[in-house]
Parts: sequence; C-alpha cells; structure tokens
Amino acid sequence: MAGRAAVPEVIWARPERTGRGPRPAYSRADVAAAAVRIADAEGLDAVSMRHVATELGCGTMSLYNYVPRKEDLHELMVDVVSGEHERWEPSGDWRADMLRVAHQTRTLMHRHPWLPRLMSPVYGFSPNALRYLEHCLACLDPLEASYGTKMELVAMLNAVVTVYVSNEIATAERARSLPWSEERENAVRIAYLGGQVASGAYPRMAAAFTEDAGPIDLAAVFERALGRVLDGFAPPGQG
Repeated sequence: MAGRAAVPEVIWARPERTGRGPRPAYSRADVAAAAVRIADAEGLDAVSMRHVATELGCGTMSLYNYVPRKEDLHELMVDVVSGEHERWEPSGDWRADMLRVAHQTRTLMHRHPWLPRLMSPVYGFSPNALRYLEHCLACLDPLEASYGTKMELVAMLNAVVTVYVSNEIATAERARSLPWSEERENAVRIAYLGGQVASGAYPRMAAAFTEDAGPIDLAAVFERALGRVLDGFAPPGQG
C-alpha cells in the first residue's frame, strides 16, 4: 500500500499543540530563541536540530514535535529577528522613513550576522515579517505609486542593504582570519593593483583612479546607494 504523499505546509498554519495530551515543555518561541542564540554565537552552520535540542535540554526527536523541518526552524529564526524591527508613526516623509528602515535593517543584520544568508521571499510572510511590511507600506503612504511598486521598492532597498552588509561581514571575517594585520594585507594588494593599472593595459581604470585617488568612504557609498534606489521610485516633483 502506497504511503501518503507529502504535502506543502506552512509552519504558521500548523497548530502549536493539538489540545490533547500534556502541555508541551517548550513553545515555538523557545525553540526559535535557542536557535538564534546558537547562530549569534557560533554561526548559522552550527544550527542543527541536535544542537537546538541540546540547548533546550530535550531529545532531538522530540524537537520535531515543535518544528517539523530545518527550513521551518530557519523561518522561525527570521521571524524572531524581524520582530526586532522598530515600528514608529510615519513622519509623512516617505524617503526619510525608508532611510530609517534601511539603517535599522543594517544594524539588525550586524547584530545577527547570519541573517543575510536567510534573506529570502520564502521567509517573507511570517507574522513579524508581515508587520514589518505593513509598517513599510504605511511609511510609503505619501508616495504616489501602486502597492505593487511600493513592494518592489521595499524589496530593492532590502536587497541593497543585504548585499552591502554581507560584504561588510565577509570583510570583517576575512580580516580576523589573516595571520597579519589587515593594513599590511591591503598595502600589498594596493601595490599590486597600482602596478597593474600603471602598466597601460587598463586605461579606463587608470582614469578612474586618477579622477578619485582618495580613500573610499564606504558609509557615503551606502547612503548614495540607498538614495539612488529611492530616487528611482520618486515621481517627478516628489523626493
């Protein structure tokens, strides 16, 4: 006799308990909090059902009564962190409010360096993620655009922040792994790049370096990137 085929399931539509039997020792919130603690301390790769069960002090198999799949555990983790987003009364200045959202997201990602790896539309509709999106749309009320366009704006802004922070985190992790100082590593690479540009093989790169030979202000680059995204959605006369 053939077994029953697996069907897609949303963790949020699954009751935490059936109402029968003794009250569970833990809640989904407990499980998610334990997973977040592990990821914050040891990285996302350290998060496993076994590790979370050990953190909670329960058996690994019993954990599946709370969270059926590891993907569900990741979704719970993203939801917990999404709940850390501050929500405020929109100011009426949609650009200022969305810049505030972007900076808050950047701070949150640095607080939880594993989060950029889990940024996905798949995890975008958990309870706290929906509250975050609703808040963003409220901030965008003054913008004359369809809701579809506003959702694109939020997605693009999140994408810029995610890529930028991912690079920041990767750079910091690489610097920590170097057997010498980051300054020494950068000096060697800059010297090599300077020699390549001076060879004449890359005239446009040489012009670019000559045009702006000063140090790169990464904070200013971040602000310009956010501004350009918002500029792309501002109707003529708005901004």
